Amino acid sequence: MSTDAHAEIRTEVTDRVAVLTLSNPSRRNALNLDLSRKLVDAVHAAESDQGVGAIVVTGEAPAFCAGGDLAELAEADHAVLREVYSGFLAVANSPLPTLAAVNGAAVGAGLNLALACDVRLAGPTARFDTRFAQLGLHPGGGYTWMVQRALGAQGAAAMTLFCDVLDAAEAERVGLVWRRYESDEALLAGALELAGRAAAADRGLITTTKSTLRVTADLTHAQATEVEVRAQAVTVNSDDFRERLTALRSKISTR
Repeated sequence: MSTDAHAEIRTEVTDRVAVLTLSNPSRRNALNLDLSRKLVDAVHAAESDQGVGAIVVTGEAPAFCAGGDLAELAEADHAVLREVYSGFLAVANSPLPTLAAVNGAAVGAGLNLALACDVRLAGPTARFDTRFAQLGLHPGGGYTWMVQRALGAQGAAAMTLFCDVLDAAEAERVGLVWRRYESDEALLAGALELAGRAAAADRGLITTTKSTLRVTADLTHAQATEVEVRAQAVTVNSDDFRERLTALRSKISTR
């Protein structure tokens, strides 16, 4: 197994939020096989840490993630492609809330990584570029499913077939990102603040709720109600709900 001595995932936990930073700036944080494996390990480590309630993914300046390693892709078979996908699929499949702080170019596999997160935030130099058609490469890693969920059929076609590249302002306008910021410092602070809200909730509650969001997305209203009533009935009897309700009542009574 080859490794890249310059590629690493730096993890820093602040107020129950794990910030995972892709770091291989000389290659603009390209998601090669080694970095993909390290991202899988970092995501799983965050999930195994009961002191972590949410994940933020970002890149070391000047990029978020410049895509896959083209030399590796040129020699790839099915197994290698699945390993390339493994990093962003670990993010996509995480039970924890995930947020992308896109602080530069998100290209190809890097765009997949941003799309794999539950919420995307953009800094001033964020750029979203599929790049697949220009390279003569079919999209992979579930990209077509993720981009249609994010943008709908027309937006997905505009980016994928017509190679439309979005800057931060345009990405916010079309709904690819939830919010944009005027500096990378504000971007990271905003990501920590937003992720911190999820991390402050009961971990079991927030992972169950995330699971419910995924399940009910393809159900009817009536079916979703049945899923939710079962899950909500469990939390009504939880110690966490009772403690928070008592605290809220006490706060209201002192006003």
